[in-house]
Amino acid sequence: MRAVVHDRYGPADVLRLVDVPRPVPKDDEVLVRIHATTVNRTDTALRAAEPFFSRFITGLFRPRRKILGSELAGEVAATGSAVTEFEVGDKVFGVNPWRFGTHAEFVCMREGAALAHMPAGVSFEQAAAVCDGAILALGCLRRADLRKGRRVLIYGASGSIGTAGVQLAKYFDADVTAVCNTKNVETVRSLGADAVIDYTREDFTKNGQTYDVIFDAVGKHTFRRCAGSLNRGGFYLATDGWQNLVLALVTPRIGAKKVVFPIPPQYRKADVLFLKELIEAGRYRAVIDRCYPLEQVVEATRYVETEQKTGNVVLTVNGGQGG
Repeated sequence: MRAVVHDRYGPADVLRLVDVPRPVPKDDEVLVRIHATTVNRTDTALRAAEPFFSRFITGLFRPRRKILGSELAGEVAATGSAVTEFEVGDKVFGVNPWRFGTHAEFVCMREGAALAHMPAGVSFEQAAAVCDGAILALGCLRRADLRKGRRVLIYGASGSIGTAGVQLAKYFDADVTAVCNTKNVETVRSLGADAVIDYTREDFTKNGQTYDVIFDAVGKHTFRRCAGSLNRGGFYLATDGWQNLVLALVTPRIGAKKVVFPIPPQYRKADVLFLKELIEAGRYRAVIDRCYPLEQVVEATRYVETEQKTGNVVLTVNGGQGG
């Protein structure tokens, strides 16, 4: 099978499309023929070994896992002898965290992993772009006691996590203020945001407004900078920055405002099924900026690294056939 590999850390150019052996499913696994996957900021960070200390997990001198990619949508090509939930030919979608390997034509996943039948009426490209950003957003928002009347500000509302966060916060009946750049104002508003702030024109930390929850979906702010915009008892939801791990341990015990940093994030089949229900009910959609064929993974990666993408960047495999 064809797969995108990186044998060393470095810029996007280290990625190569080569032939590798097709994986064989174990008794409790399914083999998925991938039709679409994504490139996200986790992929770019792992490839570049940033921050440097991540090498102690991913491989000090060379990457242990040479095939990146975690999200996928495709068809079941084979099943292990113990699998009962899926059959050959089923259309599936999900996320394969920690094991990665979806920048390829095939991948094996456990039956009990974050994998489910595809929602009705969506393409492989749309399904592939659902899980990672939405599950990360869900893991943060669930810890913030969201309910009707709660005021939530989402910074970086036009990215993968941010576009998911806006829709999920509205599902929880919160009042949502989204922060993004000028070009994405209308897109974010179309997702249900009650108010939109263009950060190129206004600094939300200086406008006098306060919120019950501030969700930094892109890791560009700090708790210190945002604390003045949080109500007493408020939550700062972080998605990046190792200092937030310390703050998440300390702030629940000291002070009236709390940092939430769900590390490690939890990817569960129940969350994939929940997202499937929202999609089929018309209450969630993945936002896709660009689609590239697998052969253009370097170009796709460079675009993600501009940090200007809206929503998700999708890779199609074999032209996304069958979608």
